Order: sequence, then structure tokens, then C-alpha cells
Amino acid sequence: MGFPLLGETLQFFSPNTTNDIPPFVKERMKRYGPVFKTSIVGRPVIVSADPDLNHFVFLQEGQLFQSWYPDTFTEIFGRQNVGSLHGFMYKYLKNMVLNLFGPENLKKMLPEVERTACRRLQRWSNEETVELKEATASMIFDLTAKKLISYDQDNATQNLRENFVAFIQGLISFPLDIPGTAYHKCLQGRKNAMKMLKNLLNERRAMQGKSRNDFFYFVLEELQKEGTILTEAIALDLMFVLLFASFETTSLALTSAIKFLSDDPSVLKKLREEHEAILRNREDTDSGLTWKEYKSMTYTFQFINETVRLANIVPGIFRKALREIQFKGYTIPAGWAVMVCPPAVHLNPAKYQDPLTFNPSRWEGVEINGATKSFMAFGGGLRFCVGTDFTKVQMAVFLHCLVTKY
Repeated sequence: MGFPLLGETLQFFSPNTTNDIPPFVKERMKRYGPVFKTSIVGRPVIVSADPDLNHFVFLQEGQLFQSWYPDTFTEIFGRQNVGSLHGFMYKYLKNMVLNLFGPENLKKMLPEVERTACRRLQRWSNEETVELKEATASMIFDLTAKKLISYDQDNATQNLRENFVAFIQGLISFPLDIPGTAYHKCLQGRKNAMKMLKNLLNERRAMQGKSRNDFFYFVLEELQKEGTILTEAIALDLMFVLLFASFETTSLALTSAIKFLSDDPSVLKKLREEHEAILRNREDTDSGLTWKEYKSMTYTFQFINETVRLANIVPGIFRKALREIQFKGYTIPAGWAVMVCPPAVHLNPAKYQDPLTFNPSRWEGVEINGATKSFMAFGGGLRFCVGTDFTKVQMAVFLHCLVTKY
């Protein structure tokens, strides 16, 4: 359990430069097996690399376990953030988000996603070098911010994204809130972003009736309903989390995808063949991507699955035991946190042959809807990521533009 109070926090937060299971988890798995206990930021935590326990934790959401994050994360994302809300309130917010990122809206968004990807690629092709993580994050942030809050970076007086960049740089850092530390910059970034979001919401209130197709419009409608359970604080925290989650995770996935593509010519060839076939089968070669074409990208979806399996963008998913639980001879005490570790599942040689090898064909004939015991790149259970389809659309469309035009 490490030192008193400090526990193993420093080892847990130490940077990891491998594609493998984080050393913190890997070393302890060797010593103690797939389930072990530790202490992080003053809390006892069970770390699980056991597929059965992970699956059980997700299935028992709301009964035996509930979503939980260390106090530092709650401080950063807001006390009313969607990760800290439970039961009816969580389901209510989830339905609000699905309203915006559900299949019907994604079909309408497809042309815009394609235009955005093509425009950005064209812009990058005229530059000597492109910092890909930064460039894809900017592309996705602009698109998401437009959909959520009709925010247009080119015409804005303040740069909203800059605050998110400051926020991200201190997100996984030691929680020391004094000027100069990454954590302090992170909290300042959040404060500034929340202030901007509040101002934008107030502006929108003043111009009732305009922009009827973004998320702010839904929020204002909900806030005005009689007996609503939505508060302005919850709505703003939700907006903040959605903006953060969409651009940070998807840009990491796209950056990894392009690295894997450039490392493996045979995968690139296969991907290119699939997308060139889509263009060949079109009656009008100048028309944009259709939903039917998007749904036909079989190899692309295998490629995306393999990318997110290896990229392991979310290193840990936290829950809290609501009462004492017995599982496979272990006792999980009530109130203890449980950290499900997706990398340990995705890189398990018992499930994936040569787990560190990038091989999209391993997904051939595998139908994945939601999470499974051995694949949880988008979470699992009740809290399966609501933005999964939006992420896949953005990745597939970007790859389509990239391999057919460049």
C-alpha cells in the first residue's frame, strides 16, 4: 500500500512511454496476480486486470458499484460532472447527449464532418510539417464546439480551446494547487473555460430563437421547463466534459491510427482499396459520402477497433464498491475504489495473439456492439461512452479523405 497518506501515488502517476501495459500495473500483476490493492491520493484502490471482475463491475453499476473518481478529478471536472452523477440524473443527461449524437443526427452531420476533414488536410498539405496530435485536436474541437455551442473559432473574441489545452496538460499531475504547477494551470484553464461557457450561455439567452440546432438550444429549453431537474451548473459541467472528451480522446486515436498506417504499408494498401472501391461504385463521383457508404466500411471498422485496442486512450476506469463484495475468493470492502484497467485486458496474450502487433484482420467476422469482457475501449455497462458513434464517424471519414486524396 506504499507510504502513509501518499500511498503509491507518485509511482501511479509516473509517465509511461511504452505501448504495453503501464509498468505500475504490469509489475504488480507479476507479483500479485490480476487483482491487487494499492493506495492512490489517500484512497485504498483495487486494481483489476481480470476480465471477469471488470465485466462484473460494469454489469453491477448502480447496484453494487457506482462511478467514482479521485477528489482531484472531481475538483477538475466539477462536482456536478456527468461522471459523478448517478441514477436518474445520469440517465437523463445521457439521453440529452444521445439526442445530439444519436444515429439520426450523425447522418445529417456526415457532410459537415467530411468537409471539415478535407479542408484541414488541404491546409496541412501546404505546410512543411504538421504536429498531428495538435492539428487533429484543433480540427475536432472546432467541429464539436460548433455542434454543441455554435462556437466559431475564427469569429470569437477569446480562444476557448487554449483553456482546454492548459487544462489537459495538468489533468494527470500531482494535485498541488500552487502557482507554477501543472495542476494549478489545469484548474485555471477550467475556470476560464467555464467562465466563457457561462458567458456564451447568457448571450444565447438574450438572442432567443436563433441557432435552434445546437446543444445550447436543448439546454435552454430544458432549463425553462416547469419542474426541470436540470440546473445551469450541471448543464455547464456537462458541456465542459463533452468538449474535453470528444477532442482529446478522438485526436489521440487519430494520431495513433496514422502512426500505425505509416508503419504498415500492407494495412494502408488494404484500407486504400476499400475507400477507392467506394469512389468507383458511385454514380456521381463528385458527390459526398453517404451513410450507406459509411456503413459499408468493413475493413475501416476493423482498423478502428485495432487502433483503439492498442492506443488504450483510457488507462483506468474508476468505480466505488457500495457494499462489501465477494468475488473469486477476494473481498472488496465497502467504500473502496475499484480501477478497471483496459490496457491489461486489451494486451492480454491469452486473448489476443501477439497483443502488441497491429493487426486489423484479427477483427474479421467479429461483431462488436458495446463492450465485451476482452474489449472495453469505450467503457462498458450503463456508462458505455455515448460519443462512440460520433468518434467512429470522425475517424472513418478522416481516413477516407486521407487515403483517397493524399
